[in-house]
Amino acid sequence: MAQPQQTEAQPAAENQAADAPEAEQLDPAQALAEVEAAFEAERAEMRDRLMRALADLENTRKRADKDRREAAIYGGSKLARDLLPVFDNLSRALAAADDQTRSEAKGLVEGVELTMRELLNVLARHGVERISPKPGDPFDPHLHEAMFEAPVPQFAAGQIIQVMTEGFRMHDQLLRPAQVGVSSKPAD
Repeated sequence: MAQPQQTEAQPAAENQAADAPEAEQLDPAQALAEVEAAFEAERAEMRDRLMRALADLENTRKRADKDRREAAIYGGSKLARDLLPVFDNLSRALAAADDQTRSEAKGLVEGVELTMRELLNVLARHGVERISPKPGDPFDPHLHEAMFEAPVPQFAAGQIIQVMTEGFRMHDQLLRPAQVGVSSKPAD
């Protein structure tokens, strides 16, 4: 029978293992402690990654809930904004009707008034409210847009002197500011 031949690398490796000092050979208890420490460090890292992933998941869930609530509240804001010119046109039509027109075309004027009232009711059902400033009210830059400024003696500076268009807001979001004229400091 032929004996397996040993290569030169095999006896060298065996000799190195035999010649290795005992300091490099670990005590089994110490080796077990090192393995346990490595596993504990890896477990701690995995736990940290898991906790971060769970926190990210919770934040994503909360963000999605908030987006869903806002979509339910403000989802119709674009449509409401598009209906505001209809309100403006109905208001102008009613303002243009003088007493003679109201008596001659009573049915038409009543129809426009009913249409405007219905439009306002529909907008109100969806959380849209009018911003209707009056002359003499203080100017609020969060609700009003100053279209011009003029010195008017009977009004203090910063008071509304004229309303061009009414404003609207949906819940707490401004759809359109009221366009107003504002009194500046009266000229002396």
